[in-house]
Amino acid sequence: MSSRAEIAVPPASIAKPTRVRFLIIALVFVITSLNYADRSTFSIAGASASDELGLGAIETGFILSAFAWAYAAAQIPGGLLLDRFGTRPVYIAAIGTWSTFTAIQGFAGFLTGAAVVAQLFVLRFLVGLCEAPSFPGNARIVTAWFPARERGTASAIFNSAQYFSLVAFAPLMGWVVHTFGWRAVFFVMGGLGLMAMLAFAAFIRDPVRHKWANRAEVDLIREGGGLVELDSQKGKRGDPTFTWNNVRQLLANRMMIGIYLGQYCINVLTYFFVTWFPIYLVKDRGFDILEAGFVAAVPALCGFVGGVAGGVVSDKILARTGSITLARKAPLLGGMLLASLIMAAAYVESRWGVILLMSLAFFGKGVASLGWAVMSDVAPRKLAGLAGGVFNTFGNAAGIVTPIVVGVLVANAGSFDTALVFVGAHCLLTIVAYFVIVQKLERLELVP
Repeated sequence: MSSRAEIAVPPASIAKPTRVRFLIIALVFVITSLNYADRSTFSIAGASASDELGLGAIETGFILSAFAWAYAAAQIPGGLLLDRFGTRPVYIAAIGTWSTFTAIQGFAGFLTGAAVVAQLFVLRFLVGLCEAPSFPGNARIVTAWFPARERGTASAIFNSAQYFSLVAFAPLMGWVVHTFGWRAVFFVMGGLGLMAMLAFAAFIRDPVRHKWANRAEVDLIREGGGLVELDSQKGKRGDPTFTWNNVRQLLANRMMIGIYLGQYCINVLTYFFVTWFPIYLVKDRGFDILEAGFVAAVPALCGFVGGVAGGVVSDKILARTGSITLARKAPLLGGMLLASLIMAAAYVESRWGVILLMSLAFFGKGVASLGWAVMSDVAPRKLAGLAGGVFNTFGNAAGIVTPIVVGVLVANAGSFDTALVFVGAHCLLTIVAYFVIVQKLERLELVP
């Protein structure tokens, strides 16, 4: 009987791997969708709020930029916190605090002691501060849970949440504003964020510590280059720590400079979409706020499809050629050329022609959005948090510049035409960054 029992139960080494990593990335996708929805709450509420609160285009632009001032400035500290304390505790704290400050924005104008512009600026600044660890945290989760051959798709999935966010939440937020008023959208999104915090706390662990992941899955990830003990080993003697020498090497490397510039340029389009786009639909194209919520979901859906497609195509190219450089750059080239069509919207009169151009542009932008996959490929092995923080600092500097520049261009021109050209030109500059400055993509090894 003993012999039969041994035959009946396969050894752990040949057991079929579980697929917990796909549940992990699904949860990260949902939380990142909420993350982006919280960034765009004022975009949806902005038309109604600006009328009630007496905000002009330039004032609105500064309020929309407030998030990015803090978000960009806190990227390196956020990455350091992730490397020091691990993804799980830092991310849990981040979700809870950014959701709380999102909800408090619903009280703007009722608070005393400060002008409403200052109130909204400070509250959105605090949301940005608390969201800073989110994308470096996502990159760490992908690095820990996915072998190299799956990272392009995994990174594309969480990155495409920026588009799905408006697919799922723009209609919801538009309906909430239309039905209950602009303040209600902040209360609803803050409450959903707190629920997401509980889900993250219950489910996210390192692969080696996760009860649902069997040894076969952990071995598959480890053998494919995944750092399955990334958080479990934090703080051990001999691990690299933050030094200005490390930062200097990240900032002085030609490959990294090109990647940073490329991410900045891509995020110009991202921040136009999550800040001014719904307002553009209302103010420049004549949609009402309820229509704008649903219409904004169309190019967002195209961006989502493009984002997933870009990751899948990138991983297939990698599987066939073995070249990280070709696998990441080829989708980026095609995607950014398509995204530059956003400039043509300045010359089209038809409302639905504009939506078609926006949809093509955001599909292309989604295909090209492989920056976080690139970071998983090139970041120094044990400084993923710091490297991701520096990368995201540059990328989100676009969130400071874009809302303000668009606000000034709109105020001066009386329309969004020059703003659309400004955004589209950055798509072409992204191509220059990756094909002129960045050469071969390879993991950066820092010198002690």
